[in-house]
Amino acid sequence: MSKMEILAELPKLELADRREIFDRICEIEERDLITGGATDEEKKLLDRELAEYQQNPEAGSSWNEVEARLRKSSRA
Repeated sequence: MSKMEILAELPKLELADRREIFDRICEIEERDLITGGATDEEKKLLDRELAEYQQNPEAGSSWNEVEARLRKSSRA
């Protein structure tokens, strides 16, 4: 199956199936980043974000807070 065929079929899938595919893609991307697949620019960004977090770990939001905001905004 070609990339174009896959992209054409995605909108036809049920929401749960699309989420499963999305989760799998995220897992693959994460694995690639961990195993050295990140570009120099991505590595610099990750280093900056880590440094910011280490300076002020309370400044960010928990995943639960972020998810709640996303779910709320998608209902609006």
